[in-house]
Amino acid sequence: MARRGVPEGAAAAVLDRFEDVGLIDDDAFAAAWVTTRHAGRGLGRRALEGELRRRGVDEQTVREAVSTITAEDEEIAARALAERRLRTMQGLPPQTQLRRLVAMLARKGFGHGLALSTAREVVGSTQSD
Repeated sequence: MARRGVPEGAAAAVLDRFEDVGLIDDDAFAAAWVTTRHAGRGLGRRALEGELRRRGVDEQTVREAVSTITAEDEEIAARALAERRLRTMQGLPPQTQLRRLVAMLARKGFGHGLALSTAREVVGSTQSD
């Protein structure tokens, strides 16, 4: 509102009123964001935390929203992403596949350990087939 020239006092009053009537709810926003971005885009905790912080959500709300994602949820999402991406890399050597999968999972917000173990598992399963 400051960019639009709205006086600071008026903006604060409007935002306070919106919050009072339930039009602004950071907790609900963060929870919905985490649910849809994790399910729809397969993002890991780190990526979701970063997105919420960039949108101005406070740290406590970010932690609470992201805590709803379990380690098992992250493993399932990482594996699904890796399997889907691996289908596009069939002609590449296994080491290249592994490197690219780990990098992609890291960009999606998964920790290095999970990214590496998932990529190894997925690449290894195609080698034994």
